[in-house]
Amino acid sequence: MRKKTFAAAALLAAATLTLSACGSGNDGKSPVAVVSEESDPGKAATVLDQPFEKPDLVLTDTHGKKYDLRKETQGHPTLLYFGYTHCPDICPTTMSNIAVAKKALPRAEQNDLRVVFVTTDPGRDTPAGLGTWLKGIDPQFIGLTGDFATIQAGARSVGISVEPTAKDKNGKLVSVHGTQVIVFSPKTNGGYVLYGENATVDDYTKDLPKLVKGANP
Repeated sequence: MRKKTFAAAALLAAATLTLSACGSGNDGKSPVAVVSEESDPGKAATVLDQPFEKPDLVLTDTHGKKYDLRKETQGHPTLLYFGYTHCPDICPTTMSNIAVAKKALPRAEQNDLRVVFVTTDPGRDTPAGLGTWLKGIDPQFIGLTGDFATIQAGARSVGISVEPTAKDKNGKLVSVHGTQVIVFSPKTNGGYVLYGENATVDDYTKDLPKLVKGANP
C-alpha cells in the first residue's frame, strides 16, 4: 500500500509559512511542506517518515488542575489538536468528526483513547469555558489552556504554527493556527500520523481501530 511520507525537519522549517484561520476566509492551506510524497488521493492520513516527539507541555485542564501531556497520555493512543472554542467552522467540525468516529470503537478502546484539544486562544478560553464547549462534543475529550507562549512553543515542536489572537479586517477576534490533527502511537508515543482539516467522519471511523493499536492507517 502506498503512503504519504513527510520529513519532520522540513515540517518544522515550514511551520511559519502558511496557516489556517478558522472563519477567516483564507485558502485553508496547511503549515506543512511536502518533501517526499507518494500519491494516494484516497487516503486522508499522512504517515510521517520521522515521527514527532510528543510536546513537553504542562498546562491547565478544564477542572483547573495541572495536566502534564506526556505523563498523562503515556502509553495511550492520543489525538492532539490546537484550536479555539470561538472558531465558527474548522475546530468544532474536526472535534465533532472525531467524537462521532470514536463512538464506533469498543468501549474499552474509547476509554483508552485520549483526544486532547489545546486552545490557541487562552485569553478567552478559560478552563470552565473549555469544559462547557467540549462537554457538548464529547465529555471524555481533554481541554487544555495556559500561557500563550508555552502553547505556541508546544505547537511549533510538532510543526503547527499558532499566532496570537488578533482582530481581522472586520474587527472580529480570530485565532490563526494550523489545523492538523496529530496522532501519537500508544506503542512509541511518537506522533506518526497527520490529518488535515478535510478529514471526514468516515476517514476517522475507518482509521481509528488501527490508530488505537499504534498501527498505520
